[in-house]
Amino acid sequence: MKTTDVIVVGAGPVGLMLAGELRLGGVDVVVYDRLPAATGESRALGFNRRAAESLGQRGLLSRLGEFRWGPMGHFGGVRFDLGMLDEDHSGVLGLSQARTEEALGGWLAELGVPVRRGHEVTGLREVPEGVVVSFTGPGGPGEESAAYVVGCDGAGSTVRAMAGIPAPGWEATRGMYTAEITGVTLRPRPIGERLPGGSMVVCTPLGEGRYRVVIHDLALPVRPDPGSLTFAQVADAWRRLTGESIDHAEPQWLWACGNTAALAAEYRRGRVFLAGDAAHEIPPLAAWGLSAGLQDAVNLGWKLAAAVRGRAPEGLLDTYHAERHPVGRELIRNARAASKLYLGEDAMDPVREFMGELLAHRDTAEYVAGIVSGLGVRYDLGKGDHPLLGRRMPPESELTLPDGTRTRVADLLHTGQGLLITTGNPTEHPTRDHTDQVDVITGTWTTDPDPALDTVLVRPDGYVAWTSPGSTDDLTHALDRWFGTGRVPQSADR
Repeated sequence: MKTTDVIVVGAGPVGLMLAGELRLGGVDVVVYDRLPAATGESRALGFNRRAAESLGQRGLLSRLGEFRWGPMGHFGGVRFDLGMLDEDHSGVLGLSQARTEEALGGWLAELGVPVRRGHEVTGLREVPEGVVVSFTGPGGPGEESAAYVVGCDGAGSTVRAMAGIPAPGWEATRGMYTAEITGVTLRPRPIGERLPGGSMVVCTPLGEGRYRVVIHDLALPVRPDPGSLTFAQVADAWRRLTGESIDHAEPQWLWACGNTAALAAEYRRGRVFLAGDAAHEIPPLAAWGLSAGLQDAVNLGWKLAAAVRGRAPEGLLDTYHAERHPVGRELIRNARAASKLYLGEDAMDPVREFMGELLAHRDTAEYVAGIVSGLGVRYDLGKGDHPLLGRRMPPESELTLPDGTRTRVADLLHTGQGLLITTGNPTEHPTRDHTDQVDVITGTWTTDPDPALDTVLVRPDGYVAWTSPGSTDDLTHALDRWFGTGRVPQSADR
């Protein structure tokens, strides 16, 4: 029986991102996917600011090619101006999911991570030393053992079902059709055009004569079968709602779904973990699910790698559920609320008008922008009163190193290591070796996240675990909590 450290099930963006994070952490990982090849379908056309920052922390944004940043925010179709905020909350627009998968696949190839397509998981059982996965593949049935398994295999997760993890949720109340088409010219409706009776159509130009059309209509089946959807059904619904004919268009792919929502009761059960849609099924809305899934991956990857290498402090793996499950729960609530605004009938107009007035105020806009962008996430990472504690370290913050070179925090995180950034003398800090998990960086802030900040401990996922001043626990406690006992490596000026 073959043996590896971690098996990731699902070769979508979340599974690929997680596999890369694990490999950066120094473990052997393999990705299984039941499909013989990537579909090329792009159900998401971008992701939020925090997901983009996470890709940038690994040097991956430049692999994605051209895309746009969205200067306007909206919550449920109610627009507000992101330009009034101090930080940039704009997300990535016009980037097909297929391109994201292609870029991540290239990264994994460079890291030497195998992606085994056409391998469908058929069984899962825990044994004392790990997990055994049964599968069928091009060469027939087989088994492989691993220390851990992560299900990144979507809303109907096979891994979740086999692990016996319940996912209570909310039944669908309406359906939607999606198609990418060529051979027509359509009027853009990028965030949707509301129609009488609670219907909406969306038309997003994708360049080179390609469009994404989405149909929200109460007349559609509540839980449509994507396998039986025909383009004639899409074209008929589009004509009925808009009066426009797309009958002569060339469909590139079709999709149908309802607005079901579900949240796994546990993101971890023993040696089995869930991430992405397998953990949280969020109603389709502006790629919220993809953005959250990428954040699951960067939260879990370094922790799981530490466990495989025997250097994880007690309880580290449990922090994955503790940190990400509340985020998933709140995102589902917020997505359901935004959907009511977005797709509600005319009776919701007073609420939309009121929301528009609220979002004209900076404080309200910043709170809502934090939900949509992901920049509002704050974990419980220790005691203290510094505003950065538990939040992501602004990745564009820049340091000048002792040799005069300048570098961004995002660039320092490319290797997937933790960072201890200090503007003082590194010999004043603990010198115990944390098995190469933390780089000590000395320098001065070129662009200052806080004029008073002289030392900050940043986890590999970019979140601040300790600050001086601000934290009431000492640095040794924070290092031991996140990286285990041992010595901090000597200063790595770079």
